Amino acid sequence: MIKLFEPAQSERWDHYVMAAADGSFFHLAAWQQVIKQAFGHNTYYYYTEQDGEITGILPLTHVNSLLFGNSLVSNAFCVYGGIVASNDEAFSALQTQAQQLARELGVDSLEMRNRQQCHSDWPHKELYVTFRKELDPDVEKNLNAIPRKQRAMVRAGIKAGLVSVIDDNVERLHRAYSESVRNLGTPVFPKKYFQILQDVFGENCEVLTIEHEGELVASVMSFYFKDEVLPYYGGGTDAARDLKGNDFMYWEVMRRGVEKGCRVFDYGRSKIGTGSYRFKKHWGFEPEPLFYEVDLVKAKQIPEINPLNPKYRLFIAAWKRLPLPISQLVGPWLAKDLG
Repeated sequence: MIKLFEPAQSERWDHYVMAAADGSFFHLAAWQQVIKQAFGHNTYYYYTEQDGEITGILPLTHVNSLLFGNSLVSNAFCVYGGIVASNDEAFSALQTQAQQLARELGVDSLEMRNRQQCHSDWPHKELYVTFRKELDPDVEKNLNAIPRKQRAMVRAGIKAGLVSVIDDNVERLHRAYSESVRNLGTPVFPKKYFQILQDVFGENCEVLTIEHEGELVASVMSFYFKDEVLPYYGGGTDAARDLKGNDFMYWEVMRRGVEKGCRVFDYGRSKIGTGSYRFKKHWGFEPEPLFYEVDLVKAKQIPEINPLNPKYRLFIAAWKRLPLPISQLVGPWLAKDLG
């Protein structure tokens, strides 16, 4: 039996996600609250049930934009998603429900953001990879596992006197993040989104900020899930490059994660061939393909809503030149539909 999720079922839903081998942080029920509060999109969280037990879950977000198209995504604003099911019957039922909803809503496409291929008859985006690596319980062994050149960057940050602190708010994170994404030509998310993430996920959401002589250098928001740490939103100021602030920052996330008992460092998604892709490879992480599988409903081909699409080249070039306050003002209006 398929049911539409209600907040009262949050504990049961999350218990299932935590127990499932392919359940991820981005399958947690609280994302529905985050997406509604931060962006106002309609969400459809379905689960299957048999004999009073949940047998499968599927979070879906409907993003309907005049500029960026009409899509149903599992899960929007997240790097992983898709169906988590205990058996083929539950998987098939949830897939059928998603396809039916996609057609009722009249979307261009239905997208499942899977780490493994789940819908072999659907086309998938050969664009994204993820970087994950097991951590050693010994902090020094993790440092020595970083390739020599990149390890030298971390040590340079330490020598420069960088320090890491945990912030209880998102002010400095948003400043560093806004500057970084503006420099990349990408619209910035609103500050309230980061505050909602911190409020909703509580101790499983941590803001680590790098300082030099008390001044902001870089900052990152990380998520904790099971035995994993996932640095997710981050950025650096102009000073970060000279001080090796980003390398030091990610090392501090890793170091603190190990001290908390984390066994997996999830460096997150990157587009193949980009700067972040090369940066993570230089850390000794090997890329794993992501299967963003798409059911084409009205669209004739997979929508290419990403900065590598040539049609966005002029927009990106212009955005990079915007004064930071203007990018912070206008960016959220665009970013809410770039999930």
